Amino acid sequence: MAAGLAHPPFGLLPGLLGYALLMGLSDTEGPRPLRSAFFRGWLAGVGYFAIGVWWITEAFMVDAAAHGWMAPFALLFMAGGLALFWGLAALAYRLAAIKGPLRVLVFAGCLALAEWVRGHIFTGFPWNLPGETWAAGSAISQTASVVGSYGLSWITVAIAASAALVLDAGPRRGRAIGLGLATATLMGLVVFGALRLGGAPAVAADAPKIRIVQADIDQKDKWKPENLDQIVDTYVDLSRGDPGKPAPDIVVWPEGALPAVIDDLLAPGSPYVPRIAGALAPGQTLLLGANRMGLSASGEPDYFNSLIALRREPAGLKVTGVYDKYRLVPFGEFLPFGELATKLGIRSLVHMPEDFTAGPPPTLLTPEGLPPVQPLICYEALFPGLVEGAAKRAGTRAKWLLNVSNDAWFGATSGPWQHLNIASYRAIETGLPIVRATPTGVSAVIDAQGRILAGAQLGLGESGVIDAHLPPARPPTIYNLVGESGFALMLLISATTIVWGRYRRAVRS
Repeated sequence: MAAGLAHPPFGLLPGLLGYALLMGLSDTEGPRPLRSAFFRGWLAGVGYFAIGVWWITEAFMVDAAAHGWMAPFALLFMAGGLALFWGLAALAYRLAAIKGPLRVLVFAGCLALAEWVRGHIFTGFPWNLPGETWAAGSAISQTASVVGSYGLSWITVAIAASAALVLDAGPRRGRAIGLGLATATLMGLVVFGALRLGGAPAVAADAPKIRIVQADIDQKDKWKPENLDQIVDTYVDLSRGDPGKPAPDIVVWPEGALPAVIDDLLAPGSPYVPRIAGALAPGQTLLLGANRMGLSASGEPDYFNSLIALRREPAGLKVTGVYDKYRLVPFGEFLPFGELATKLGIRSLVHMPEDFTAGPPPTLLTPEGLPPVQPLICYEALFPGLVEGAAKRAGTRAKWLLNVSNDAWFGATSGPWQHLNIASYRAIETGLPIVRATPTGVSAVIDAQGRILAGAQLGLGESGVIDAHLPPARPPTIYNLVGESGFALMLLISATTIVWGRYRRAVRS
């Protein structure tokens, strides 16, 4: 639980010592040490994830009559299920049976590997990785530009767990060396981060100007049919520029901004076409999160959670790009084991006749007249490496990232603030600025170092706009170039430590 409280928005960094406590408890002797290690790891994980994901209960209270009964079960299922990875990590650490200061490297490897598996198995859920404990934009967070969030997780756990060496009964020299190396590593990360932050390029005065619209419409009210006109008018009114001031080049509306299928809103003769067009000046582009409908090979309707690029032309609105969300939220946008879940009376939270369909593997969006952008719709911003994979498929690098997200589902909880911090790590890893738009907060413009631009943030419950110039991209980061190779090297160090420790023990016996 303490390690969970170390994450933003709580920021209680002494909670990182929880990793040292878990390592110490996993070392404890008893009648059934393996079972005990697994249980203690699982119990620690329950506390960590209960703190980290309690906000999911808010999503079920949006329509409490239909879904409210699922809220406590969802939290129990999530926290208890995710904690299994920590239980297995503690079990693997205990099975390795390495003694002395070097066991810190084994513990870090076991837990970091478990976190990598958590981020990849099934659909993956890499929420609040240990390496993302550090506030994005801080000096230590810049290490993600080299080894990514998984690599930084290994480093974070190793440094924090080293505190347990203070209580070791072994030779004082070994303990001193272990603690000294941990301290030196921490200081080295601070220096590296400070240098990277100090060398950040300035925002150019002629960079594209972006307007983020945050309408602050409660999720409970959004899908009431009688509210559609008012919601459209709210977004249109906020999007219009001030007379006499230069109009922004890009206007951004968040995920699911309008409670209707975009095909209906933009259909010929729709009264909403001229209204949406009226929000834009000629040449402006609107990037909006929207639900759209397509047809499957069998002719059945498919629904997509999409980002649509609309350019204002003399003749009206022109669609210049479409991106369909690839990583869908389990139970929120689709049902795993759909038939079984349906029989149990469970359905996804999506306001569509059917679950969403996943789009193709992510690639860049290149709307007419705009720098190429990598969209990250909501949940997709959690995944390290997704942007790099999209760039390889496109054969070119994006100039910026756009994260549209409907965090209104999570109310005034810690969830939106944590999502902001996690999404900002994608900027650090890629060296690309990220523009983040949400309907109720937190929206922001974030530079390539993960820092929010001054005055470019709208918090929870705020209605308004953010006008800012797009921050510049940095050259490709080391993480851009080598991906998870640095993390793989760390896991190799952990594995080598196990082999070496067992070899030494065999020789001595």
